[in-house]
Amino acid sequence: QVRLVESGGGLVQAGGSLRLSCTASGRSVSRYSMAWFRQAPGNLREFVATISWNGGSVFYAESVKGRFAISRDNMRNMVYLNMNRLRPEDTAVYYCAADPSPPRLSPSYENWGQGTQVTVNS
Repeated sequence: QVRLVESGGGLVQAGGSLRLSCTASGRSVSRYSMAWFRQAPGNLREFVATISWNGGSVFYAESVKGRFAISRDNMRNMVYLNMNRLRPEDTAVYYCAADPSPPRLSPSYENWGQGTQVTVNS
């Protein structure tokens, strides 16, 4: 069983930056694909970014490409999401996800965190 805990969310002005962290415990996720999804009120959970176990494959949603960067530290069992040039439409609860299968854009990951709120004011 993998437990995921997100941190780093908060309130930021448009154009600002935040760095989200996801800490895994229970077992090593060094061979897992890791991903970030987000969900705004009234919306479905949507894909943000994903990274393969060795960082060799990275995919982003078009809406965040060039502004967000996903990375991981397998020694620390952590994954990060650096978010720059934030926009009000980035406001959502951000979720970390982990799965032993290859990275994918669908929310079919096996393990999920509780989420962290990101609010971007205009």
